[in-house]
Amino acid sequence: MNNETNNSALQDQELIEKFLKDTTLFLGPDPEIMRDHRIMPRTPEEEKAMEAFTDLNQIASIRDRLQSACEEGFEMVEQMGAAPGAKWGDIITGIYSASGDLTIGSAGGVLIFSALVHHPIKFIIKNWIDEKTVGVSAGDGFIHNDSRYGNVHNTDQSMILPVFHEGKLVCWVASTVHEGECGAIEPGGMPSMAETSFDEGLKMSPFKVVENYEIKRDLLTFLQNSVREPKLQYEDMKVKLFACMRLEKRIKEVLSTDGPEALTACLRYTNESVVTEVRRRISEWPDMTVRTQTIMDSTLRENALLKVNLAVIKKGDRLIFDFSGTSPELTNRAINTQLPGMKGMVGQAFMNHIWPDLPRGQAGLSPVEFVTQPGTLVDCSYSAPNSQSLMSIFHSFTVAQHACAKFLYSCPDKYTRVLAPWHNMINTFIWGGVNQHGETLGNLCADLNGMGGGARMDRDGEHALSPIFATMADIGEQEMNEEEVPFLQLVSKKMTANTQAPGKYRGGMGYTMIAATKDSEQWGFMTTTQGSKVPTIQGLFGGYAGGSYPLCKVQGVDVYEVLLENPQLFKHSIHEIMNEQPFPDARYTTHHMGMGFDISKRGELYMISQGSGGGYGDPLERDPLYVIMDIEEGLISPEWAKKLYKVEFNETTLVVDNEATEKLRAEYREQRKKQGVPYAEFVKTQVKDHPPENIPFYGAWNGDNEVIYAGSLDDKRDAQNPGPIYVTHPKDVRIAELEAKLAAARKDAGLPPENERK
Repeated sequence: MNNETNNSALQDQELIEKFLKDTTLFLGPDPEIMRDHRIMPRTPEEEKAMEAFTDLNQIASIRDRLQSACEEGFEMVEQMGAAPGAKWGDIITGIYSASGDLTIGSAGGVLIFSALVHHPIKFIIKNWIDEKTVGVSAGDGFIHNDSRYGNVHNTDQSMILPVFHEGKLVCWVASTVHEGECGAIEPGGMPSMAETSFDEGLKMSPFKVVENYEIKRDLLTFLQNSVREPKLQYEDMKVKLFACMRLEKRIKEVLSTDGPEALTACLRYTNESVVTEVRRRISEWPDMTVRTQTIMDSTLRENALLKVNLAVIKKGDRLIFDFSGTSPELTNRAINTQLPGMKGMVGQAFMNHIWPDLPRGQAGLSPVEFVTQPGTLVDCSYSAPNSQSLMSIFHSFTVAQHACAKFLYSCPDKYTRVLAPWHNMINTFIWGGVNQHGETLGNLCADLNGMGGGARMDRDGEHALSPIFATMADIGEQEMNEEEVPFLQLVSKKMTANTQAPGKYRGGMGYTMIAATKDSEQWGFMTTTQGSKVPTIQGLFGGYAGGSYPLCKVQGVDVYEVLLENPQLFKHSIHEIMNEQPFPDARYTTHHMGMGFDISKRGELYMISQGSGGGYGDPLERDPLYVIMDIEEGLISPEWAKKLYKVEFNETTLVVDNEATEKLRAEYREQRKKQGVPYAEFVKTQVKDHPPENIPFYGAWNGDNEVIYAGSLDDKRDAQNPGPIYVTHPKDVRIAELEAKLAAARKDAGLPPENERK
């Protein structure tokens, strides 16, 4: 009787589960998939393959062939892609296990793209393989871009292809491109004005768009109809598909020579050996806790201070990243990020800057543990907009890089040089409108790939080398871009003087960009970065952060007419133009770097610069000859050199007076000692009980991570359940200010309030 009852209960449960599955209203993001960054457990097929194939030489040979396939696919996308991002390396290709784990990514490109695509692949495996209306077969291709299912933000689109052998799924391949335009509220794909997720353009959960290696025309038409650049959408869907097909071809060559079990063993062994090596390397780090933080100084709509807080805890072979105390998410601002995006960017830090010798795959981050408080900037809710998630994930990269450098410093085997934080913001122009050929466009300049490198433990940082998110990327050719867009970069790729981060070794510097629209009356620019009030990175071991860098504009001038009639008035640096104000009757203004889409007029100047990587070590230890070299190269003025580095030299001949320099530095060290106070005294005078009253602050204060501020001293929230935080629209703020001024003027004039007029 008991057995019959149990069987009946099991049957009832199976019926209930089948009913729920068959009547699911909406297959939303799956928390089990989205919150797990680890590689999947071994499958029976993998167990069998690992037992059968133990020749490490064979496995290494297969892995090399697969790596070459990824490089080939990468080159195909870069050479054939239509989007600016495709042309300058904001792309990647990858190979995934049958379970969906990223095993091998191309050496160049944006690793975080591939590191997140395992989420949509696992969604496809869980939901579409056995779904009779979808299914997964050879020649199928799935498209995807929504970060809620595993991505950075909506402007990045992935093509995913399953690979079969004799009817059995053996692995997956994928290609991802920063496409730019995605039909969002602002052109170019990264709308800072988005106040809900529905302002962010295309939101593609993983769905089949290719059958029998052909793009389905009905779905293609839908996607083209949803964006400003239908040609771009079609071209790059084809390019990504062809790259995936080439990867599939190379994998089938491996299958024909070595067989499916050898391929499976290679993929599994690669991931497991990386996990083992990462745990071994972690175990060599000293057991300790490193705490660090960065400050985001803007929501891209208004000034504010938002904290990204991190404690890295190492015990044995465990490494824990605890982001408790980070600012809560802003319900109607686009700077939030989904948890996988934050993890993926920390993985980018490991694979690019901490252990770059390891294979670029998912396994490198798999042993690392994460602690977050839901509803924060780095672990936002599904309803929060995140088209500008780069703002918060870049800060996550920086705190991870900064903290890990302190662990690496203590290790005999470092696997790379210890270096200060890389510059972490995409200082570039996002543009859109109608170009000189009458086409509607929306995208961005490649200058975001020119981030300044952090200073290293034994030498200066590299100038404008590459972005934190893409190794071996390119900064593009502006002259080629000008064939398609109606503006010129009047100053491009010129190092911005006096912006370096000082140290024993200085950070790599960024360059100036001055742009002006020329051949269109329907064209505009956006800038979407932070750091115009507070530096976004730190220095390391006594090195300094770089300075801040506001957007500068000159309006009421046609610089092209100036260049024709009085070319001597034009200056080739931001500080000369803003300080000397050479154009009569023009308006010279500064703006934080979160400028929403702004329609430009012919010849008006928009001026920005890339920031600097962090400095390493005490500036007083910098070799005076390096200081002189920077002066000769125009990187720093003599005045700034003397001020920052305490170096004495002849300004005409640039010959260093070594004796005077040593005296200056000795005097300054004595001054430091006199200014220093015991730590307890410093805390009493400098550490406050609460944030400043007149600045909107978000996040924990004074180490209490269970209580977070939400913009004012009166608004304190439970960190585990902060609730929604709505920021007033800047236009409404301005209207209220003007109404207050009008009311005051009416009162001074003896007139009744506006609402009492008849």
